[in-house]
Amino acid sequence: MLCIACGHPETHVIDSRMVEGGTSIRRRRECLGCHQRFTTYEVADIRLPRIVKSDGTRQSFNEDKLRAGMMRALEKRPVATRKVDEAIEQIKKNLQALSLKEVPARRVGDLVMAALRHLDQVAYIRFASVYLSFDNVEAFRAAIESLNQDVGVPESKSATEPGQ
Repeated sequence: MLCIACGHPETHVIDSRMVEGGTSIRRRRECLGCHQRFTTYEVADIRLPRIVKSDGTRQSFNEDKLRAGMMRALEKRPVATRKVDEAIEQIKKNLQALSLKEVPARRVGDLVMAALRHLDQVAYIRFASVYLSFDNVEAFRAAIESLNQDVGVPESKSATEPGQ
């Protein structure tokens, strides 16, 4: 590691510790030439697969685009930002675990759908309506019924019935 002050090619690590939940290492260094001290951070180079769109075009994975889509579905919903961050990290881990260089955009969308299904049912339906291109009320009804089956809510119960 070159010294940031004098450019000397040799430095000595004084202290190392994990930061950001163990995803990076903070190193305190001292130059063996001028004795200047400075801090460096070491982060794993994580390669996410390229995304293959339905029209065949390819683009790099874009976490900001993923977050924007999820946040649009979660707008005005009571979901903590921390939960969204955790869901995004899980999606990225799932993509890494595939060990593929390219992944269909459909697969990313399916991962987002699964994450939103656990985070907030309303956000799930919002996202699904765009992602799955709902074109009629029956498509909405089918998605809602599938949610109700997952959580064990009988279809005949209505949220507007008294005593519920």
